[in-house]
Amino acid sequence: MTGMVVDMKVTIPRQRSVLALSLAATLAFAACGSDEPAAEATTAPADTEVADTEEPAATTGDPDADYTGSYVLTDEEFATMTTVTVADGIRTIVSNALPDHEVGEFPNPGNPNTISAQDVSYEYPADPVYVGNATTAMTPGVAVNGVKFEPATAETVTCESGETFRVEALQDIYDLGLDFNNAHVQPTGEYHYHGISELLANAYSTDDDLVHVGFAADGFLMYYSKSGAYSPSYSLSTDARSGTDCVGSMALGGDAVEVEGTMADGTYASDWKYSDANGDDNLFLDECNGIEIDGTYAYVITDEYPFISRCLNGEFTATGPGAGGGAPDGGQGAAGGQGAAGGQGAAGARAPLLTSTSWRKSIPAASSTRS
Repeated sequence: MTGMVVDMKVTIPRQRSVLALSLAATLAFAACGSDEPAAEATTAPADTEVADTEEPAATTGDPDADYTGSYVLTDEEFATMTTVTVADGIRTIVSNALPDHEVGEFPNPGNPNTISAQDVSYEYPADPVYVGNATTAMTPGVAVNGVKFEPATAETVTCESGETFRVEALQDIYDLGLDFNNAHVQPTGEYHYHGISELLANAYSTDDDLVHVGFAADGFLMYYSKSGAYSPSYSLSTDARSGTDCVGSMALGGDAVEVEGTMADGTYASDWKYSDANGDDNLFLDECNGIEIDGTYAYVITDEYPFISRCLNGEFTATGPGAGGGAPDGGQGAAGGQGAAGGQGAAGARAPLLTSTSWRKSIPAASSTRS
């Protein structure tokens, strides 16, 4: 197979380059087995629209670009390189998984891992089909910038009496080293979101309330509501937890944890209970944080649990790292800030802002060659 070299550099510092691919450019990207000379993304046909947007201090996106079709997104400052191609009913996302915005400092006391460029790809349906059969998805989707959404964690508290409690990323007891983007880094070096990133939402915001921030693995779009108009249908359980002789996983320190008789406070996923008592109220989301908007099903990322969809209601066979259901992979390594489960403790410290200069220095150079 002949490798294809894609020139994804931008030439203007502190600018984002978004290239909307025409059909001809799309076919060029797909022709990996061709013996023809490699195609360059920057030499698009005359009818290809190129949009360069100056990068404000806190936002880096081009809200006027169309992120529902094929596009190439590069950011020189943050080394982001993401290509999305829609062809033959499939949306293919190829990315180095580096976010196009500021991040916290990694490693940090709660997360010992260092961000590094990845080589990831996903294939999602471009013409999604709703089936209404909620199916667990460990990686329910990918942001428009190529960074994956992975709301669950690998950290658990296990009890001799048989119970296992999966620790939530966004809680106040254990420090998992999340930064101000509600994100952190896996041992592989992959940065990923556990909740909404304000910088991500701001970057792609338009005048509309709903911001298109990503693609779900079943093909439906993922949004964030700036007004918070859409409400999850989950609430904390009023039942006391049960479990004796409980121990946290090694990433939590491996220490004994008091569980029996403690009350739900959001530390564990099982603290939350779904209720469809809200009926047909069009502002309440279903158990997968989805809803029909203007006749089309979509998912909404929220500021409250479950934050990001934990299940999907469309047909999908997810591909890519962490695809499918089951327990999440990639524990975070040693984590500090442990407290007694069920108690009230100080929130895990968010990693401090990393300046753009040190961010660039901390990221290995990403290859622009794909085969």
